[in-house]
Amino acid sequence: MKTKHPTIEVRGEGLTISSVVAAARHGAPVAISEDKTVLARVNEAAKYILHAVESGEAIYGVTTAFGANADVVIPAKDVEELQNNVVWMLRSGAGKRLPNDCVRAGMTLRLNSLMRGVSGARLELLQRIETFLNEGITPHMQELGSIGASGDLIPLATFTGCLIGTSDDFKVDYRGEEMGAVSALKRAGLEPIRLKAKEGLALINGTSVMTGIAALASDDAKTLLDLTMGFHALAMQALNAGEAPLAEFVQQHKAFPGQIKAASTMRAWLKHTRMTLEGMKGHYEHKGHALIQDRYSLRCMPQYLGPIVDGLDRIRNEIEIEINSANDNPLLDTENKLTYNCGNFLGQYIGVGMDQLRYYIGLMAKHIDVQISLMMSKEFSNGLPVSLIGNQARSVNMGLKGIQLLGNSVMPLLTFFGNSLTDRFPTHAEQFNQNINSQGFGSANLARQSVELFQQYMAGALIAAVQAADLRAKILTGGYDARVCLSPATARLYQAVKDVVGKVPSKNESLIWNDNEQTFDVLVAKIAADISRGGVVTQAVSH
Repeated sequence: MKTKHPTIEVRGEGLTISSVVAAARHGAPVAISEDKTVLARVNEAAKYILHAVESGEAIYGVTTAFGANADVVIPAKDVEELQNNVVWMLRSGAGKRLPNDCVRAGMTLRLNSLMRGVSGARLELLQRIETFLNEGITPHMQELGSIGASGDLIPLATFTGCLIGTSDDFKVDYRGEEMGAVSALKRAGLEPIRLKAKEGLALINGTSVMTGIAALASDDAKTLLDLTMGFHALAMQALNAGEAPLAEFVQQHKAFPGQIKAASTMRAWLKHTRMTLEGMKGHYEHKGHALIQDRYSLRCMPQYLGPIVDGLDRIRNEIEIEINSANDNPLLDTENKLTYNCGNFLGQYIGVGMDQLRYYIGLMAKHIDVQISLMMSKEFSNGLPVSLIGNQARSVNMGLKGIQLLGNSVMPLLTFFGNSLTDRFPTHAEQFNQNINSQGFGSANLARQSVELFQQYMAGALIAAVQAADLRAKILTGGYDARVCLSPATARLYQAVKDVVGKVPSKNESLIWNDNEQTFDVLVAKIAADISRGGVVTQAVSH
């Protein structure tokens, strides 16, 4: 049964990442605010522009051409043609199509920005964006073309061409069916319309698409951090690690918020376990045969994860500020009859934030990779079988070597994707007019790709962690059903992984028993798909 999401009011402020995700991915209905003050601001801005044209006032992008051609005067008779021509001038996107959820997120944010009432677009246009979202009409956009200065000009020009029905050359997805924009309007009972003064500029000149992609990537990264914590909790138990480094006392003496939160989260994950040293003994005790303390990847967990926790929280906050911004140029102060030429269209916060998000994803992947190597190596696993072999009575069993190799292939890609893009902008862009540019759109798309890679990576990591938990349970209890000694929180994640791959927990067999009884690619694909769609594995770590 499909979950019914509450209607999201769009009023130029108050949108959250969660509401954008709901509109973009889950079909939550979108409604323009009925607040008379909000609607009056929108209408006043549109009237202001029309009056300015009638009175012969010089306004950038209205009575002048665009960018480095701003010295070209546009006669009053051509001001509408200027706006309608822009969708053809900028129809130059390339590469693969952006996923529909990214486009829908961008549409929601463009609507929210215009609802601030400082851009000059008619309410009729805004209502059409609302209709597109609620009718499931999603313009085709491509993933190459925007440099993140003057916003996302090329993808938003494509969106605008679809919105007004410029031509069937502009394509849309209408509830899963591809068709031309004019045909889609006809099916929806709408007529093509022509843009008036400034409306083309108001629609195309903004950070909405990059910010929409960033909002989705940030939400996904939060889920992946939750899964990372769950993985580490499974790994700590499988490795018979100590909980002492997570103690509140330790964090009080290095009081970074992220470190404190990471330690607290891990303590919650491990509550009532019987598999860590404390869980087994009730207090910290030297293992006797092993090191008196765990290796850094276990002992320094709060200190390592802390900056990631803090960083992702900061990025989410910055995205939500951008979500609720007016990010085009010029901005209209209708109360004081002023026009402000400005640079709110620069997506620098998004570009820098997405560079950092990818870096944090790489850090998470590197940490996970080290834990897997500990579990796989008999020298460091505190007694687990080499390569996490299940049925050790079968001499040809090689265990999880393939899973480790998969992780070793993906982790370097994730750390490579952590390199910055925002500092690599071309200084000559658009006749040196856009001589600084954020590359926010490209950075956000790389973040989207990093998320997709990490979902595959996490699937393999969870297979290793659940297998290791089964093998530790055998050592502690004589059976392979780890639920009897895992903490309740990790038992839910453990069960979810087994449910997705179709393996019933058993005291007689571990998750992976004989090499020839399954293929890892199928198992990884099942878990990754479940994570991607927010299935039972994701739900097991939600809080």
